[in-house]
Amino acid sequence: MTPIELLAPARNLSQGISAVNHGADALYIGAPSFGARAAATNSLSDIEQLVRYAHLYRARVYVTVNTLLFDNELEPAAKLIRQLYNLGVDAIILQDLGLLLADLPPIPLHASTQCHCFDPARIGFLQQVGFQRAILARETSLSEINAIHNATSIELEAFVHGALCVSFSGRCYLSQYLTSRSGNRGQCAQPCRSQWDLLDEKGTILHRNKHLLSLRDFNASQHLSQLINAGVTSFKIEGRLKDDAYVRNITAYYRSLLDGILNGNPDLIPSSSGSTTLFFSPDPSRTFNRGFTTYFLDGRPDRLTTDSTQKSIGKQIGKVLKINAKSLTVSTSEPLHTGDGLCYLSNNELQGFAVNRVNIIQSDTSFLQEINAPPSCPPAPGTPLFRNHDIAFSRLLQGNSAERKIPVSMTLSVMESGLSLLVSDSDGFSASASTDCPLSPAKDPSKAAQQAYNQLSKLGDSPFSLLSLSADNCSLSDFFIPASVLNALRRAAVEKLSQARQKSKPTPDCQRVVPTTPLPYPVSEPSSSLGITNHLSEQFYRLHGVSDIEYSVEKTQQFDSKPLMTTRYCLRFELGICLRKNPDYKGPLFLKNNRSLLRADFDCKNCLMRLYAVKNTTVPPTPER
Repeated sequence: MTPIELLAPARNLSQGISAVNHGADALYIGAPSFGARAAATNSLSDIEQLVRYAHLYRARVYVTVNTLLFDNELEPAAKLIRQLYNLGVDAIILQDLGLLLADLPPIPLHASTQCHCFDPARIGFLQQVGFQRAILARETSLSEINAIHNATSIELEAFVHGALCVSFSGRCYLSQYLTSRSGNRGQCAQPCRSQWDLLDEKGTILHRNKHLLSLRDFNASQHLSQLINAGVTSFKIEGRLKDDAYVRNITAYYRSLLDGILNGNPDLIPSSSGSTTLFFSPDPSRTFNRGFTTYFLDGRPDRLTTDSTQKSIGKQIGKVLKINAKSLTVSTSEPLHTGDGLCYLSNNELQGFAVNRVNIIQSDTSFLQEINAPPSCPPAPGTPLFRNHDIAFSRLLQGNSAERKIPVSMTLSVMESGLSLLVSDSDGFSASASTDCPLSPAKDPSKAAQQAYNQLSKLGDSPFSLLSLSADNCSLSDFFIPASVLNALRRAAVEKLSQARQKSKPTPDCQRVVPTTPLPYPVSEPSSSLGITNHLSEQFYRLHGVSDIEYSVEKTQQFDSKPLMTTRYCLRFELGICLRKNPDYKGPLFLKNNRSLLRADFDCKNCLMRLYAVKNTTVPPTPER
């Protein structure tokens, strides 16, 4: 049987616990340093607590140590990995391949998506040099994933939800160029989310102040079965900078979908233990989203951006019917509440306001409501309305929105001096507790049996639920057992079982085998794009046949002639001027904001776009051909 993993983000300890409770089979979390989200670091103490909690459910904890490293950081990073191994962490996510030559413990390694995990040759190489898993590039299609799976035996992890990087991950230097904050060093300033003007070669503005590089959010929820068939076994939710409501909602949503798939396929099993009960209906559109896309999963979609905003637009719930003197009359699919946040597009810009007054005029198949008018720029009749802050849904998620339980069996036995209780689960863990106590025959056998069941099944806030209760060498109705005795037995046995599960490690040690003959690096590409920033990464690539070594821009700060971004996203295609479909306009395109000018080059043969820096920001020069 194939274990299928739902992998959720954990910004911190509490968010990680929430993700486990809402059905995550694994978590990824930032270490105190060297993670690709510098704003989402965690102490070793918190990571240790999360490991113990996750391991209760046989869920795994992966820690990101996935920045490019300078020489003075190599030993601190290796030391950190050794500390994480000693805490029981299940795997380390790496980008810097120089660490493969460092003194690392036998912990599984996952190749970060920043390793450009995009094609069979590269991923096969990563497997041969010691990685157990490859985190696929977000732009990888189903057919490409299938080809990778057929050519390798490495575990494949794929993003299924959340924010998209417009560039190939690990190959974007735009933030580094504009702000000296490197995405490969965990400090991306996200200039791709900014507004840009689009210019032609004469300097004519074709589009003004548009979020031309800001992609919608990924949502592959309708392609999970296809991804499984293509070879994916780990489904990753993006969002280590998102709030707890997002993590709860999206984790629960994908847990429900995957459970439906697993329940219909006996060859598939969840990779962790326990079942999750939800006390709400998950809905991805009710928490942070910029609108959704399947990106390149199943072909190139017509639109990939919401160019009017980079902010969350939420869920479309209705439209404006009428503008009154001090209010709006709206028709919505759901009732509105005081405290909701609404937004709409006005003059192609996102406007928003808070609802502080609601009067329901009519409610049947839809809701006719009168609400306060926005403070400025009122929407015209017919304007679609979106709710980007659902106050009722947020309050629901702040409470007890889910619980996760592991079924256990209990066996009560009579000893010469008292009682013994054995508690066991389907993972093979068991624990027992005993007590000395006098036993007297039950005067009311049925009542005695009921009391035994009632007290032993009170598992409360523990991670367990009672599947079955039996007696070994007696009947539950034979003796009257005081409730205090039963409760003490239950608490002691359950605590021992919890400790046994917490101390266990669901992921075994991984003894990496270094090839006796160095493998040639299989892809011909400029070494400046390989992320070489220290002597160990240089040594690694030289060992594997790369002789013309050029350090990455994080080290050199030299951007001349180097693409700042390489992407499958194409401005021409997005704007309807793809040269394959509309060959009339063949001139170059430029992106400009108040800080910089970029030239967009188009590799139509491979359907790629590259952005280059242009130093003269006054008049766009015609690029050399």
